[in-house]
Amino acid sequence: MTDQAYAILEEQIVTLVLAPGQVLSENTLAGALGFGRTPIREALQRLAREGLIVILARRGVMVSEINVRNQLELLRVRRELERLMAQLAASRASNEERAAFQSLAEGMTKAARDDDDVAFMRLDRDLNRLISSACRNEYAQRAIALTHGLSRRFWYRHYQEVLDLPLCARLHSALARAISEREVDEAMNCSDQLLDYIETFTRAALDAPMS
Repeated sequence: MTDQAYAILEEQIVTLVLAPGQVLSENTLAGALGFGRTPIREALQRLAREGLIVILARRGVMVSEINVRNQLELLRVRRELERLMAQLAASRASNEERAAFQSLAEGMTKAARDDDDVAFMRLDRDLNRLISSACRNEYAQRAIALTHGLSRRFWYRHYQEVLDLPLCARLHSALARAISEREVDEAMNCSDQLLDYIETFTRAALDAPMS
């Protein structure tokens, strides 16, 4: 139940259904989502560890604000971790996982072609999780998990102004395919190329008009 509550709340925060700065309460969320207070409380604690909410003493919880400059610092960490994880996943993924990487690559291309932002965001989440699992390194898994929600929310907030979705899809697909084909050096290179683009996207968001 906690995992289900977390998944729903995380997606609502990432897709801005629950807006930055919005104050929430356990009771309201429990009633709206149909969960007991314990799963909601545990899900909120996890979201707080990931930086998506801030727990306010005796006032409930608040959805954290989006900060572009903080996002650039987060990317410094992501770049090193994701290169390592791509390298490990390309060498350690099982045959079943390699097939899943290939399927994700195809799905991302279709989502971009259909201009389906939510589908692409979900596939990006699935790719992140698959790389995390396939790398077989629990310390990298723990570290990168703290960045995923913040990164996807930032993407969702700014993609309409500055994102080149077809290019972004190609870069994700290239990474997924390199891992699926056991191309270790190419997977590391694809990871760097993807993070180069994400940094360009993030810097462009600094100057983009707010909608």
